Amino acid sequence: MVTFNRFTLANGLRLLVHEDPATPMAVVNILYDVGARDEDPDKTGFAHLFEHLMFGGSLHIPNFDTPLQRVGGENNAFTSNDITNYYITLPAVNLETAFWLESDRMLSLAFSEKSLEVQRQVVCEEFKQRYLNQPYGDVWLRLRPLAYKTYPYRWATIGKELSHIEHAQMADVRAFFDKFYVPSNAIMVVAGNVQTENVLQLVEKWFLPIPSGQKPLRELPPEPEQKEPSREVVHADVPLNSIYIAFHAPGRTEEGYHVIDLISDLLSQGPSSRLYRCLVKEQEIFSEINAYQMGSIGPNLFVIEGKPSPHCTVEEAEEAIWRELELLKNEVVEAYELNKVKNKVESTMAFSEMVILDKAMNLAYFELLGDADLLNQEVGRYLGVSPADIQELAQRLFRKENSSTLVYIATNDAG
Repeated sequence: MVTFNRFTLANGLRLLVHEDPATPMAVVNILYDVGARDEDPDKTGFAHLFEHLMFGGSLHIPNFDTPLQRVGGENNAFTSNDITNYYITLPAVNLETAFWLESDRMLSLAFSEKSLEVQRQVVCEEFKQRYLNQPYGDVWLRLRPLAYKTYPYRWATIGKELSHIEHAQMADVRAFFDKFYVPSNAIMVVAGNVQTENVLQLVEKWFLPIPSGQKPLRELPPEPEQKEPSREVVHADVPLNSIYIAFHAPGRTEEGYHVIDLISDLLSQGPSSRLYRCLVKEQEIFSEINAYQMGSIGPNLFVIEGKPSPHCTVEEAEEAIWRELELLKNEVVEAYELNKVKNKVESTMAFSEMVILDKAMNLAYFELLGDADLLNQEVGRYLGVSPADIQELAQRLFRKENSSTLVYIATNDAG
């Protein structure tokens, strides 16, 4: 169980403090409630670009890393379609350095054309290297708009297209910061060898003077129910044919999320999982295959991806996937098989409670979902899933009309 104390500052900043005297370290984690889904469809990639800009220096601290390194600290960040998360890990005795750094860039990030140009080039290069110039790199640039029709998960975190980043202007960047990077839109978690009273005093000292700002109202278009299958076939310079099948599934806060998460483990968690055992090992239809859900807060996707063996056609491989899904729909999962994946989830979550950074990030995320104490209920939610729950959700989700299929045909096999 992860214990914590919760506070809300007068400017709207939410603060959670978790005391862990077993470590000499401390973590300051700040989650901003903004992700790629909050972007203008004609100006995508800004949440990720801004993550980079946040390390470009603030008004009083031109170099973010140097003072942190002097006190033995490390920092990093990540952006998703739902959130942007920053964290600092450092010796607990130097905790105030983290507050000084984070408060200065929240209050007065240094906006310069030079910094924007540098980070714009960095992100553009990342876009080219990871998404445009490697085999299957554009899969999410294709699969997302294939699966989503209206909801702003239609584009990947990197952005919809390279030109959106190339043409990012200083006025757009400032507007993004002013709208989303405010105390009322942030959740801070301080964890480690700290004392709550001391943390509260320091947070009030460094963050209370920052104007609250207005928490943005999120009004996103609902994703309509998918009524017919969608499909795209791409002939590309890739090593092997590849199949991606996406199904609309329950989001992070919806009933059924924990069920679909366990289904992904049943299908592809380890060498004894169904897809690996049957389609890779026994039938040798695939050289590799995986199943996973995206973990999105909004309309979620469950994805099966695999590379058919050279002697199998794409059609044969797809049929094999659907046969396995039909088995899941028509036969009740044995208790021992379900318990095996439940035990794996339980051990993974127990291990995460030993790492203060994991605890800090999880507390922030669950607080965003509605209540940080939901973290302590997670294992119970998984353990409560029954074989009947698995079968019912499989029947609801794994239908052709709920599927979006992307196929890569290797050009040397295209004929």
